[in-house]
Amino acid sequence: MIAFTIENRTGERQPIEIPEGINLSLMEVLKASDYNILATCGGMALCATCHVQVLNGLDALPSAQDAELDMLDTLPDAESDSRLACQIRVNETLERTVFKIKGAEG
Repeated sequence: MIAFTIENRTGERQPIEIPEGINLSLMEVLKASDYNILATCGGMALCATCHVQVLNGLDALPSAQDAELDMLDTLPDAESDSRLACQIRVNETLERTVFKIKGAEG
């Protein structure tokens, strides 16, 4: 199992465990876990409504690609630890990572 933590907009943290080998993005896991995120574009890195802040474990994640970086540049509250959940694949690199939901509510 891959274990990581999600912090919602009110600061409450909840651990999540996902089976290894699952081919989902963090955005898909958040939506399936009933987190209130808009994710308007469905994972194409075109809307930034699945914006998350990586509170712990950023260095273990693969680097953001140009499309994700361009979209993050449009957000007034994006920081150096911001990512789009749709661009993060759920795999062993997420182990012990902590994400804070920042994107638009659905």
